[in-house]
Amino acid sequence: MKLLIADDSSMMRERIKNQVKDFDQVIIVGEADNGRTAMEMIRKFDPDLVILDLHMPEIGGMEVLKKIKDDKMKTKVCILTNYSYPQYRTKCLALGADYFLSKSDDFEKTNSVVANLLLAL
Repeated sequence: MKLLIADDSSMMRERIKNQVKDFDQVIIVGEADNGRTAMEMIRKFDPDLVILDLHMPEIGGMEVLKKIKDDKMKTKVCILTNYSYPQYRTKCLALGADYFLSKSDDFEKTNSVVANLLLAL
């Protein structure tokens, strides 16, 4: 499974990499620290999953999500954010996010997301 990590925090990107490192079938194809780079990498690498922060420079995660879904890409999107307010959750799910997780409350669930997608591939 090809994974792209898009978060403006290098510390968070490292945490995510450490979280998924035990999955032999996961290949991290790239890391993006802003939404523009994330979109370029998504188009270039066609990842199976992107773990996407909402608030990033240049293009926000919600706009990246919208572009992925509008372009009918097969990429699954897991929003992982500090802004886990109900209105963000509702909007992201309406735009087509496959998962919506809070960095503070749900971070450990990223393993479940990866495991579920591996089973589906």
